Amino acid sequence: MLLQTISARSASTSLRLGKKVAAPSLYAIAGRRFYSSETEHDVVVIGGGPGGYVAAIKAAQEGLKTACVEKRGALGGTCLNVGCIPSKSLLNNSHIYHQINHDVKKRGIDVGDVKLNLGQMMKAKEESVSGLTKGIEFLFKKNGVDYIKGTGTLVGEHEIKVNPLEGGEVKTLKAKNIIIATGSEATPFPGLEIDEKKIVTSTGAIALTEVPKKMVVIGGGIIGLEMGSVWSRLGAEVTVVEYLGAIGGPGMDAEVSKNIQRTLGKQGIKFKTGTKVVSGSVEGETVKINVEAAKGGKEETLEADVVLVAIGRRPYTEGLGLENLDLETDERGRIVIDSEYRTKLPHIRVIGDVTFGAMLAHKAEEEGIAAVEYISKGYGHVNYGAIPSVMYTHPEVAWVGQSEQDVKASGKEYSVGTFPFSANSRAKTNLDTDGFVKFIADKETDRILGIHIVGPNAGEMIAEGVLALEYGASCEDIGRTSHAHPTLSEAFKEAAMATYSKAIHS
Repeated sequence: MLLQTISARSASTSLRLGKKVAAPSLYAIAGRRFYSSETEHDVVVIGGGPGGYVAAIKAAQEGLKTACVEKRGALGGTCLNVGCIPSKSLLNNSHIYHQINHDVKKRGIDVGDVKLNLGQMMKAKEESVSGLTKGIEFLFKKNGVDYIKGTGTLVGEHEIKVNPLEGGEVKTLKAKNIIIATGSEATPFPGLEIDEKKIVTSTGAIALTEVPKKMVVIGGGIIGLEMGSVWSRLGAEVTVVEYLGAIGGPGMDAEVSKNIQRTLGKQGIKFKTGTKVVSGSVEGETVKINVEAAKGGKEETLEADVVLVAIGRRPYTEGLGLENLDLETDERGRIVIDSEYRTKLPHIRVIGDVTFGAMLAHKAEEEGIAAVEYISKGYGHVNYGAIPSVMYTHPEVAWVGQSEQDVKASGKEYSVGTFPFSANSRAKTNLDTDGFVKFIADKETDRILGIHIVGPNAGEMIAEGVLALEYGASCEDIGRTSHAHPTLSEAFKEAAMATYSKAIHS
């Protein structure tokens, strides 16, 4: 009777939310295993990155016997080991260094001889990474997840062969359900051989042993701009080469893109937009990159000590054994799935960078939880219209929802409201006033369609925008919500007010 009551309540709640649900099974509700003892694990997750480790912990919390196979030897995937986390350490500490050298005097702080200790900066980065990876291992132990270090290969519909990382006997795991979360790798540039010394991906860019005199960044997306910012602050002459006519990538609002390019330009980064790389070569200690206008034109040669290739990422499936089960991939190498993350074999699900959608750690985490909920409860949910993006330059850039160019292309009538940080009291007292907040709303209903921020603390402030979008808020809902004074978030409120009425302080 109790189980029936829980089941009915769960179904009723989902129907009120307008979701289509499958009736939860007795197995799902009770969180117990009722199938053959031949199955060693209920769930095996291949990949221990943000999507994979979150899925593994969630599965264990749901009462499923769970294992996670990770080939790196450290949990957290690209994000934690050589991506998001170490790059943010370098971004934060390089910003402090740059601020001491260029900004604190006007704040009434006189500083003596300032020197860069790059070795110590890298050590601080590694300590952050190490502490977090060990933290995930602790969470695995706490939740009862079996952590298996090795390379996992699909050899049967319910079997994964694991080649142990440290040698020894090959293991075969059996699982009722399999979640693939193998992530992505940097997309190589044709004709340029990556050595992670002179020609580097983001992995090499966070581990340079000295500051290059000149750095060329191929690709003006988030990774290229973040790493370009790090080394520019530390003294490198940085030139960003971008094939498109604007920086930031296709999701960034055009007005925001122009603003951040202008601001980064003032900081010393040079930009060559609408420019393609024709070829490149290493000649002694110098890398020569030949470029020309994207639409054709006179060729130009750029010289650098280090070239960062940051033209995007591609799904990583090497050694996974997709061919053994004839699992389908698309033209970009992404594993094909349905709306419940299932491959053509419904007990094998796929999440994160190795399948469709934005290659973002938090998107993978949400998918990991949803995929497990489909397994344990019969339903799950991710709102792909409310996934935020953040670029951790200074000022930061963050957005959620549609850009103005997207809304305009849709033909929908819309309203726009902006508010500059130069009119925000906290930003002025912080002497940090670059940027603005921008709202885009449906003209008829005032419902928020997109929010874009370039400015201090944008990456934290966007969370309010994500929540507003998730709950279908209007700009007036935000404008009538009290925001503490003096805070940067008041600019968020004022931009909302400017969309449906008028801001007070501009």
